[in-house]
Amino acid sequence: MTQTQHAFDSVLTRKSSLNYWLHLPAGYGDDPDERWPVILFLHGAGERGDEMALVKKHGMAGLADEEPDFPFIAVSPQCPLDHWWSDFIPELAALLDEVQAVHAVDADRVYLTGLSMGAFGSWHLVTEYPERFAAAALICGAAPWHLDMASRAVRVKDVPLWFFHGDADDVVDISGSRAMVDAVHAAGGDPQFTIYPGVTHDSWTETYANPTLYEWFLSKERMANGECR
Repeated sequence: MTQTQHAFDSVLTRKSSLNYWLHLPAGYGDDPDERWPVILFLHGAGERGDEMALVKKHGMAGLADEEPDFPFIAVSPQCPLDHWWSDFIPELAALLDEVQAVHAVDADRVYLTGLSMGAFGSWHLVTEYPERFAAAALICGAAPWHLDMASRAVRVKDVPLWFFHGDADDVVDISGSRAMVDAVHAAGGDPQFTIYPGVTHDSWTETYANPTLYEWFLSKERMANGECR
């Protein structure tokens, strides 16, 4: 079942086990041979439920519709109430499979980002399927407690990772991001870490409004051997 909005706005899709917004960029389909980068966005705990408008409340999902030149196929699912993204890791992978099967996707430019609970889920997803992602950006999150940090970090040491966190965060302490960054460094990786002095939990507004983030994503791609560059 699909509910169409206006041109180049998101489409509400229910083919997957997860409801999701699908944004197609301006110009999509003009050249049938063109393949487009994909970015998967995982929202925070406050946007769980069955009211899809909540997904656009914070972060990238709403910005994709507001920015006419947003150059990605943007996929923004909703986590059901009383669940966590870690409950849906195989479903998220299947969602990407679904999008890639139906749309003109560049499989070497699939990106991942999430905020707060979505950053927890992004760590779980990228460490479960590191070969799928060309880069990931995790905002004000931490690693799920039930995952072994060291072994997971080894799996993503070659994936470009960028962490963001406010050092005054009173919801998810910055130590959560520091632990992931330190673990990836210890595994031989080279993650980026941006700290916002004096910023509390909302470090996503500044992050997602920064064009540098999207330029960074687009500079990364998977190579034939599964590595990133």
